[in-house]
Amino acid sequence: MRGADTFTENLFTLRKLEDFVPADHPLRSIRKMANAALARMDRLFAGMYEAEIKGGRPSIAPEKLLRAMLLQVLYSVRSERQLMEQVQYNLLFRWFIGLSMDDAVWVPTVFTKNRERLIKHDAVIEFFNEVVGIAENRHWLSGEHFSVDGTLIQAWAGHKSFVRRDDDDQGNGDGGNGDGGNGDGGNFKGEKRSNDTHESKTDADARLYRKGGAASELRYMGHTLSDNRHGLVANAVVTIADGYAEREAARIMINDARQALDDPAREITLGADKGYDAQEFVEACVDMKVAPHVAQNKSGRHSAVPDAIAQSAGYAISQQKRKLIEQGFGWAKTVGGMRQVMVRGLKKVDQMFVLTMAAYNLVRMRTLGQIRTQVAQ
Repeated sequence: MRGADTFTENLFTLRKLEDFVPADHPLRSIRKMANAALARMDRLFAGMYEAEIKGGRPSIAPEKLLRAMLLQVLYSVRSERQLMEQVQYNLLFRWFIGLSMDDAVWVPTVFTKNRERLIKHDAVIEFFNEVVGIAENRHWLSGEHFSVDGTLIQAWAGHKSFVRRDDDDQGNGDGGNGDGGNGDGGNFKGEKRSNDTHESKTDADARLYRKGGAASELRYMGHTLSDNRHGLVANAVVTIADGYAEREAARIMINDARQALDDPAREITLGADKGYDAQEFVEACVDMKVAPHVAQNKSGRHSAVPDAIAQSAGYAISQQKRKLIEQGFGWAKTVGGMRQVMVRGLKKVDQMFVLTMAAYNLVRMRTLGQIRTQVAQ
């Protein structure tokens, strides 16, 4: 018998919000790990609001705010406005954030303003560190064998905003007539532009940079240090884009990993591509008791990596494992929206990159947890 095309809505429901989420949904394990990391940040969250006047209007709970930011990364939501729109009707999003069916959804501008407080107090970086701590407690990190690499991040600024530093125009950098500040209708052909003489009026931290055969764009440079055991990201940072940023960031990150070891005398390894084959970088690694498992660049010059290291068995393993780091970059750009970041300023870009890598770690850790469960069974 044909059913009737009718709609009858009940005034009340006896089902909880969690009942609508499948028991095997991937977000369940991710939310559990995220909540464990957020619980360890309670002191930081309390300190963020100590200076505010008591009795004022309550702000968005930082735990809910961070979970909402995680959703934006995990589901490739382009903007805060679209995120708030989906939270309005998406029961899965409401459950993950911690909103009931009747809770009002935040105004996008209020959400953005509260996010600025998290960035100001480096809460995102602390969250990333707590996620890494969970992986360490579950023995998913070797703590000894690492890989390092960098990737370009396109800034949220266009070529027309890249004008001479002595340009008095403070608007769009186009002199008010759409000419890019050079009086020729935005045509830069034949004009010599460099980071020494020009800057972006909309994002002063962005730099005109190219790598390989790519065209010059206003960019930042993201760097990650991954652990070779399962490819989890152990450290992440964004720097100004230049020719020395990769090696300098790698030196700082591997030094932090060295300081975190219980035994300072223990040697650790660092895999990297040919771009890190420079004498000063290899020497810095040796001074830190880090074995430089850097790919040898023998194109027209002598490699800085000793042949004794390049011929070792550990070197071959590092060269194989270092390719895992590219998976994080690929995920961040295709899923996490880091191909072109939609915030401006080095600090904001850095925080969004670190949050994206924390989300990437949670996704990989969820998979590792499933594998461990299947093996145990």
